[in-house]
Amino acid sequence: MIGEMMSTLNGWIENFGVLSEAWRVSIVVFALVLGTATVAYIASHVIGALERKFSETNNIWDDALLHATRAPAVAFVWLQGIYWAAEVAHHYSSAEIFKANGTLLKVGFIFIFVWTLLRMVKEVEGILVSPVKMKKPMDFTTVNAISKLLRAVVIITAVLISLQSLGYSLSGVLAFGGVGGIAVGFAAKDLLANFFGGFIIHLDRPFKVGDWIRSPDRNIEGTVEQIGWRLTTIRTFDKRPLYVPNATFTTIAVENPSRMTNRRISETIGIRYADVSQMQAIVADIRSMLEGHDDIDSDQTLIVNFLAFNHSSLDIMVYAFTKTTQWVRYHEVKQDVLLKISDVIEGHGGEVAFPTQTIHFGDENRSEDDDEEPDVESESGAAQGEKADTPRASRSKSRASQNKGSGSKRDRSRRHDTQAGDEGEQSLDAGDGD
Repeated sequence: MIGEMMSTLNGWIENFGVLSEAWRVSIVVFALVLGTATVAYIASHVIGALERKFSETNNIWDDALLHATRAPAVAFVWLQGIYWAAEVAHHYSSAEIFKANGTLLKVGFIFIFVWTLLRMVKEVEGILVSPVKMKKPMDFTTVNAISKLLRAVVIITAVLISLQSLGYSLSGVLAFGGVGGIAVGFAAKDLLANFFGGFIIHLDRPFKVGDWIRSPDRNIEGTVEQIGWRLTTIRTFDKRPLYVPNATFTTIAVENPSRMTNRRISETIGIRYADVSQMQAIVADIRSMLEGHDDIDSDQTLIVNFLAFNHSSLDIMVYAFTKTTQWVRYHEVKQDVLLKISDVIEGHGGEVAFPTQTIHFGDENRSEDDDEEPDVESESGAAQGEKADTPRASRSKSRASQNKGSGSKRDRSRRHDTQAGDEGEQSLDAGDGD
């Protein structure tokens, strides 16, 4: 059919003698390009109208097919029209570029077909992970990995077919690829390690896009944005992108907090030593409050016990798990629990303890004036003892005389031992004398 059309066009150019041959060729080429543009415009609008028509139906696959083929169909029209124009020009021109028309047409067909397949794979991927279009959407990470693998297979196959169309032997290409692959493997071992690391991530699925991950081995923490074949993009909590080579995840431990079932509340609360008599009642009421709390998971471990005698407090251990795993909601629940614990303690007349210190001042801090008071009192006691005839007065007199004989050195040595007692006894003697 194409050959017949080309013969008809060439016959018109040769037989139409009004204009020169160059003008006639130019008019035909221009008409072909203009006709190609018109047909491409019409094809684009027709497919667009079909898309709008089929979007009203419940079938989602026809929408994907039409959307995937719209741009390649327009490209196919342009490829065919330009090929015809080039064939007309080649019939009247000896330029070398027009000799490759047939080869470029084959490669163009391969390109358009591959383009259509890649767009179709992308559309199917979007449908399978969409919660709007699917009742049970598939995991994005898995679908994305399969999509990347399919696109790689399509592109590699297209390249091999294109090389065969250009006249290259596939056996030679594959042999060169085998020998060159060894050299490339040694030269790009890190790249291959990252590639297989990405493959392991897709296979084992320790995390997926949207998960919050962190590593205790490395300073890695954030939300996974993209898992590529070489790099994994993580958005840290300060909104900076972190690019981690996939090979890293094969050698480090990765924690995935996004898959936790509960969040833990672990607090140590201290009350005063003065409230020790209320300890048992406070612990019992806190436990009852947590067991009846709507946001605390009573099926998980729940511990409320008197923990230890601390320096300035009696410690109570509170250990429970919330039902929610959302970070913001967890802190709201924790705040409510702590306020209710405070209400329980106050309800029993207790108080939450805070660090305190008690300082005791001993006898060693007395002033030097206190050292001389017993001497004065001893002398007065001795004077009064002379007027009294009681045995106690005799003892006081004898002791006073001994103190005078011992001197100031002995008085200072007894300031911590006998002065307080002597003072008390001499005061009683004075009372007896009166």
